Amino acid sequence: MNRPEKHDHPGELAMLPVRNRQDLGRFIRVPWSVYAGDRCWIPPLIFERKEHLSAKNPYFRHAEWQAWVAFRKGKPVGRISAQVDQLRLERFRDETGFFGFLEANDDPDTFRLLLETACDWLRERGMKRVQGPFNFSINDECGLLVEGFDTPPSFMMGHARPYYANRIEALGYSKAKDLLAYRLDSDFTVPRAMQRLTAKSSTRITVSPLRRTHVKEDLAILRDLFNDAWANNWGFVPFTREEFDELGRNLVHLVSKDFIQIAAVDGKPAAMTVVLPNLNEAARDLDGRLLPLGWLKLLWRLKRHKLRTARITLMGVRQEYQNSTLGIALAYRVMDAVRSPAAAQGIEEVEMSWVLEDNRSMRHIIETLGGDPYKRYRIYQKDI
Repeated sequence: MNRPEKHDHPGELAMLPVRNRQDLGRFIRVPWSVYAGDRCWIPPLIFERKEHLSAKNPYFRHAEWQAWVAFRKGKPVGRISAQVDQLRLERFRDETGFFGFLEANDDPDTFRLLLETACDWLRERGMKRVQGPFNFSINDECGLLVEGFDTPPSFMMGHARPYYANRIEALGYSKAKDLLAYRLDSDFTVPRAMQRLTAKSSTRITVSPLRRTHVKEDLAILRDLFNDAWANNWGFVPFTREEFDELGRNLVHLVSKDFIQIAAVDGKPAAMTVVLPNLNEAARDLDGRLLPLGWLKLLWRLKRHKLRTARITLMGVRQEYQNSTLGIALAYRVMDAVRSPAAAQGIEEVEMSWVLEDNRSMRHIIETLGGDPYKRYRIYQKDI
């Protein structure tokens, strides 16, 4: 085991940096003790976490990170990471680093030591402000759950204990931005006004599913659409080609082609959406393990047992159509295009997440269809 990097009470609370595979294993397992007894927490798949945190992750081609585990009397009681993303710094030039993967027992000393350690590391690299949590970036799992603790998280969305927010805010962190998760029945009714609007644009808009025979081409279109649609959003950092290729390889194996839809205006790609079955439903009782029989259970449930929930993970309308009636029609059309395939696979409810709290146009569209903002995630920030 590494020597303690920092401690407050000798022999009681200590920070140990993650330096090797054994350390990483301890880092990954910290949430198991933090969420013991929480029926809404779903253990992540350990294999997937190891892949995400490995050097193979294309995120590390433009970022560096360090992780730590907090120990009290030899037992893990918390964890945290710190990241510096060069793409983010090049885009915003604001000397801001991130913290992430924050989990801890309800103890103010532990939270203080975790966050101080992350900030010290960021400060040593020239950062003057910290934001988080990001696991690792805004294109990954991000935000701290501050409302909606009574339901399990959807796949690739976070969970937290209610005391997290109080502990973080007590250390001088303030809200930077809130992200919303909407719950929407898959058999939503399109209002008549929207039906008339989409009918008027029907000759210009075409919607098509992912083409299995042209996967690389369609993935490039999806990446271009997403990066264009989100370019002006708060905190946006574009997907690199390597990152989106990695995401695409996973999507192709996990979802039906009909769960990925691309809309075009006069033949030019203009909007997109991606729906991901909520794998947390299938993996909930596996305790994060695919061996010895976990992978069989997971495959059986995905193939034989219909999942009742899904999540719209990516969605966007090209900037030139945003804030226009045609843009609204595009958003409705791509959402409507995934409705029938979802219903055919037994999907009863879809989560749309995440949506920026001040994205009024998208929120209006979702709420017009009956969407309910049932979870709220918060990004915190602090000058360091």
